[in-house]
Amino acid sequence: MAEPILTTENVRLYYGEKEALHGIDLDFPEKGITALIGPSGSGKSTYIRAINRMHDLTDGVTVTGNFMFKGQNIYAPTTDTVELRKEIGMVFQQPNPFPFSIYDNVAFGLRIAGEKNKAVLDEKVETALKQAAIWDEVKDVLHKSALSLSGGQQQRVSIARTLAVSPDILLLDEPTSALDPVSSHKIEETLMNIRNDYTIIIVTHNMSQASRISDRTAFFMDGDLIEISPTTKLFTDPKEKKTQDYISGRFG
Repeated sequence: MAEPILTTENVRLYYGEKEALHGIDLDFPEKGITALIGPSGSGKSTYIRAINRMHDLTDGVTVTGNFMFKGQNIYAPTTDTVELRKEIGMVFQQPNPFPFSIYDNVAFGLRIAGEKNKAVLDEKVETALKQAAIWDEVKDVLHKSALSLSGGQQQRVSIARTLAVSPDILLLDEPTSALDPVSSHKIEETLMNIRNDYTIIIVTHNMSQASRISDRTAFFMDGDLIEISPTTKLFTDPKEKKTQDYISGRFG
């Protein structure tokens, strides 16, 4: 088996004295989609936010354990979090375009990184919008405000903005939960189309979404990782009774 691009060992996270993650061990292969499922409050979003150090911005949160990304410790004092978040991009539950044009949204990270060449910017913006399956809808209105788009379009622009800086890992925290079914379907198609180019980790409450798009599914409950398996196996023949109870609707 190929070396994982990301290895997390004995991950514990505390809000003050309260332990919210209880020693999570989870590896992610290069490329493909891993879905994290489980009831609300089970630690899924808390865990993926720890992967690109989003908790650094929150007082009173302590993270312990090993996070190794391409052989480097994510939590080492020498880690540049700005660089880290380029390589491990994140898309949130609510679409969050910046209040400027579609083009400037997608070019934002590239410009921060110092890219000034207009031809390069044009090419990378177009490529990212195509990857996010929204180019055809916006190519004639790139200088229109991103805030004028529908929620589903805004979310795809947010994905394009993340992809434009060529991350290795794409974290998505319930990216379709605020969207209508048609927009959700488009986001799913987008993820399916790029699954061979990125390591994608998606938190979802929608079990049918996890079964449709992911290669592997991890089940979280009460801050514990209960099991991880190839998606088809987890949904048809789970190892743990808790997983069986959750996917069959006995709780959650």
